[in-house]
Amino acid sequence: MKKTAYGLLAAILLVAAAAAIGTFVPRPLFASSTDGPGATTRILLLSNPIHTDIAIPLVDETRTAFAFLAGSGIPVEDSAAEWLVIGWGGRSFYLETPTWADLKPLPVLRALTLDRSVMHVDIAGRIDETHPAVTPLQLDAAEFQSLKAFIKASFAGAGGEVEAVPNAGYGAYDRFFEANGYFNAFAGCNTWTAAALRAAGLRTGLWNPLPQTLAVSLRLFN
Repeated sequence: MKKTAYGLLAAILLVAAAAAIGTFVPRPLFASSTDGPGATTRILLLSNPIHTDIAIPLVDETRTAFAFLAGSGIPVEDSAAEWLVIGWGGRSFYLETPTWADLKPLPVLRALTLDRSVMHVDIAGRIDETHPAVTPLQLDAAEFQSLKAFIKASFAGAGGEVEAVPNAGYGAYDRFFEANGYFNAFAGCNTWTAAALRAAGLRTGLWNPLPQTLAVSLRLFN
């Protein structure tokens, strides 16, 4: 019994140490020079206690770049839509847990071990950027292009026609799509968000498995 307790305590301390190192050690380690044009595009990091999404503005070039989503029922051309909200996550947990009341053991087990991944895409109107769960970030034109390229490459079949998950969504205008990569407790939704932001030239922590550690790293290193 004592051995089990010590083993559990050691595992908890190891994960806590890894999370601390992952938060306070930057990735990339050194900041790149910023000789290009100034930031021109504002994106938003949207957080809840366990998950992060990226919201990108629905301007003309974004509507064109993500026009392929319209065929699956996402109204990217709607003038009332101001933001395209995108996240990556475990297929089972994402699809089967629209609210905490829907939490089931099997999706949780898959999320902690290994699961296929999906992209969740939604649209939004005005977002209150002063809300504590919203972090505005500024990108220049080249960084924004890199972010869009990273997001598009995360869709399975991104070179051609993307594959929507049939009859899957939380509301009238959001959809799920098959994604590239596998989800687990160490490479999850927030590490995907961090990788997307790094592709856009921002610095994150070495390993950010939680929204809270990602937010701290972004404040520290950008």
